[in-house]
Amino acid sequence: MITYALIFAISCFSVALLFNLYRVVHAPGVTDRVLALDTMAINAIGLLVLFGIWEGTAIFFEASILYAMTGFVATVAYAKFLLRGDIIE
Repeated sequence: MITYALIFAISCFSVALLFNLYRVVHAPGVTDRVLALDTMAINAIGLLVLFGIWEGTAIFFEASILYAMTGFVATVAYAKFLLRGDIIE
């Protein structure tokens, strides 16, 4: 039963990534693109966790934590760049 739940969850996250990719390409503004990229990072973290459950290893969980930290820093840096024009003061 868990196998079917994992397959369903992985397919849902994959479809969500495709919708986010469409939003990145066809968004009306830059802020919408930043939000779509941030949502893509969150969906990728979810996929990494699901693959970790699927494989039964802890390396995917560690990779998801690293990816979450990197995605957060990248989103904050890009938002600061949009607001002020520079990242480092």
